[in-house]
Parts: sequence; C-alpha cells; structure tokens
Amino acid sequence: MTAAFLTSELAEQPHVVERLLQRQRESIADAAASARAAGVRHVLIAARGTSDNVARYAQHVFGRFLGLPVALASPSLNTLYWAPPRLERTLVIGISQSGESPDVCAVVRDARGQGMPTVAITNEAASPLAAASAVTIDIGAGAERSVAATKTYTASLAAIAALTVELADERALSDELAAVAGAMQRQIELGTGAAADVFAGVERCVVAGRGPNYATAFEAALKIKELTGIAAEPYSPADLMHGPVAMLGRGSPLIALAAAGPALASVLDALREAAARGAPSIAVTDAPDAVAAGAAIVGLVSVAEWLSPLVAILPAQLLAAQLALGRGVEIDTPFGLSKVTRTV
Repeated sequence: MTAAFLTSELAEQPHVVERLLQRQRESIADAAASARAAGVRHVLIAARGTSDNVARYAQHVFGRFLGLPVALASPSLNTLYWAPPRLERTLVIGISQSGESPDVCAVVRDARGQGMPTVAITNEAASPLAAASAVTIDIGAGAERSVAATKTYTASLAAIAALTVELADERALSDELAAVAGAMQRQIELGTGAAADVFAGVERCVVAGRGPNYATAFEAALKIKELTGIAAEPYSPADLMHGPVAMLGRGSPLIALAAAGPALASVLDALREAAARGAPSIAVTDAPDAVAAGAAIVGLVSVAEWLSPLVAILPAQLLAAQLALGRGVEIDTPFGLSKVTRTV
C-alpha cells in the first residue's frame, strides 16, 4: 500500500479510541447525567453518511443494554417542511465529523428549543453542531484528510459505547470497553491476507452483518463503494434471504461479518447460501471452525460481541483501500468526492 493519508489515519485508530476514552470522561458523564435528569425514554439521532452507521450501532447497544428505543431522525422535516417532531423525554444526539451539516444541526437545535437533552458527537468542538447542543463529546481524532472516514468512525463508535457504559453503570461493560483499543491494534497488525483476490474482476458485492455488526455491514459497504466504485450492498442476513440473495453469484461475492455471539448462526446461513449459489465469500470471523470450507477467512480479534464493530470494520477498511489501489484509484480523494458535505 502506497503512502497516503488514508493509510496513516487507519493506523491511528487504536490510539484515537484510547485517547477519547481517557479525555472525554467528563463530557460523557455530563451527557448521561442530562439524560437521567430528563427521565429519557427515547433516543433520536440525526446523522448522515458514515455517522448514520454510528447511529445504527447506537440502535443496537442502547436497545440491548438500556432498553431505549432509538429512532433515526428525518432532518427534512426540520429543514424543508418546517414540521419538527414533538418530543418528550427524548435524548437527541447529533453525530457529524465536521459538525457542519445544517440539517443535522437543525434537528438538534429544534430539540433543544423543546427542552430536550441534546448531545453532539463531533470531531470539531467549535462547530455549529457543538454550539447547537447542550453537551459536546469531542472525539478528538485530529485532522482527517482522506475523504473516506476511518478514525472518526471508530472514535464515534467508541463515544456511543462509552455513553452506553455510563448509562448502564455496569463494571463488566466498562472493563470490556477498556480492552478494545489493544484489540484494535492487534487487528490492524493481522491484515487481510489474500482476501482481496476474491474481488478480481468484481463490480458488485454483498456485505452481511447482524446484531451490533448490522452497522458494520453498512459502513463496510460504504467504504467499498466510495473507495473502489464497486456496488456494495449491505444487509442483515435475515433481510438478505427475503429476495436480495438473488444478487449472489460467481461475479457477486459475499463479505460476511461473522463475530461469535447470538447473531453468528444467521451469518453462517448466509455463507452457506453463497456457497450454494457459487458466490465467492470472505468471512471476517473469530469463529473460523464454524465456517464451512470454501470461504476466505480473515481472522477477527475476539472482543465482547457488543464491541466487535470497533474491530470488525478494520479489515473492511484495509480491504477497501487495497482494492482501490489495485484499481488505480486515488484513495485520498476518490472519484472527485469531498470531505465535508453540507445538506439541508
């Protein structure tokens, strides 16, 4: 892999996550305190792109450990139709790396105007989103110069995980989170082996993940699309079997995010279906013995399943970068994309 901002930023991720968990304890505690004081019963998250995939992760962990239903905001209601939802006992979180998306800011600003607790998760502590929110969790990833988000994504995941721990107040979860940065470093060192060979001549693929890694499937697919131009479609295995499985075939491989845990069995079903249809497959897994022969195995460093998205996305990022370089794509500025996108 040639020298590029993406390469160095990808490698920074364990340190960025470790630093966030150390430096943002007070802000995370403030966010949790505001939610408790408001007697929060619901969560609304405004986000776009990569940050939307962080929100999908929040849907899983807030629901699993806190019993809180999480909705993804429809910002056009705030910015185009002037019909913001009426909120009650709702924690509203805006997630934006730049903190500059007007529609995300509008959701948070309108919620704060209704007296709801509001939190910004951003890489820019002086951004409009931070100004609109009562509490800011500064992910502190430093400048991210590559268009494709890497360290800001995993840092935002870590912020959601830390907020979950603070609200759940369970020591076991805290200990598991404290170990994740080390696992991320080991994962990067593992690389992806010969997995890129599966994509020779490929122009479309499917990415499958469930449970906490439903979010990872979406983020992995996004990285592949924006860095390579390959049409990567993300699915839960349960949704995949309801028709989209027809996409799988010799020219359309499957990437399966197969972390050990309750969701593993359904991901293995997807791998078996891919094999039956003659589709090549890559299994990102810490349970290789459970994967039927024929899939290319990318080893996954074992962590608590709820934290596996912080580790499982790393080989997907590496794979997307390798494929882009193999196709001659300028990986820091692929296909004329820009880093900051302002939507209303």
